Amino acid sequence: MTIQTLQQAQKSSFYYKEKEATIKNYNHKGIPVILQKSAALLGLVLISPLLLLVVLIIKTTSSGGALFSQTRVGENGRHFKMYKFRSMYLKSDPRYQEPNPEDSSREGVCKKFINDPRITKIGGFIRKYSIDELPQLFNVVNGDMCLIGPRPALSIETYEYDSSVQPRLFTKPGLTGLWQVSGRANTTFKEQLQLDKSYIKQQSVFMDCKILALTIPAVLFAKGAY
Repeated sequence: MTIQTLQQAQKSSFYYKEKEATIKNYNHKGIPVILQKSAALLGLVLISPLLLLVVLIIKTTSSGGALFSQTRVGENGRHFKMYKFRSMYLKSDPRYQEPNPEDSSREGVCKKFINDPRITKIGGFIRKYSIDELPQLFNVVNGDMCLIGPRPALSIETYEYDSSVQPRLFTKPGLTGLWQVSGRANTTFKEQLQLDKSYIKQQSVFMDCKILALTIPAVLFAKGAY
C-alpha cells in the first residue's frame, strides 16, 4: 500500500511540475551516510556492555525476548524491520493491560499514552531516556536508516500524507531528527510532519551536526518523553 502511495506521489502534478527540484532536494545533503554508518558501528562496540545489561534486565523482569521489531517505511517507500528494546509486557503476560484509546495524549492515527499500563518498570526508564532506541544503530549499520533524518513511519501513518509531505517517503529515515529535539512526544502528528518537511528542505552537514548536539540534552532531560 505504501509503495502504491509512493507511485501516486510520483504521478501527481506536484511531482511532474517540480521534477528537477524534486530530484535535487532528495539527494542526501547531510553528514555522508558512510560516516554515519561508521559512527553507528563504533557506537555499538563502545556501548555493547550497556546493551547486554539492558537485555539481561528485560529478560529477567518480564517474559519474552529483549528485542522488539516492527515494520516501518524507509527510503523510497521500502519496508524494513526496525529494532527496539522491548518496553512493554507481552499480551500473554498476566500483568498486561490494554489501554483505553480515549486516554491517548496524541491525536491522529498513532496513539500514545502518558500512563501506558502496558509498559514495564524497566520499560518506562529506557523509554524516558531513549535507551530503547539504541538497537536501531544496527539499522543504521545495515543501511536502513541514518543517524539523523525523519523518524521511520508506520504504514498507517503514510496514509495521512498529502502531496506536501510526500518527500518524506523518498528520504532515508533517522534515529534522531528535528522533531525529536523540538519537543518529542509533546508535538502533534501534524507538527512532526512539518518539522520533518522543514528538515528535508534544509538538510545540510551543519544542520545534522546541530541536531546531534541538541539530541544529547533532549535525551538527558527527557522532555516530552514517555
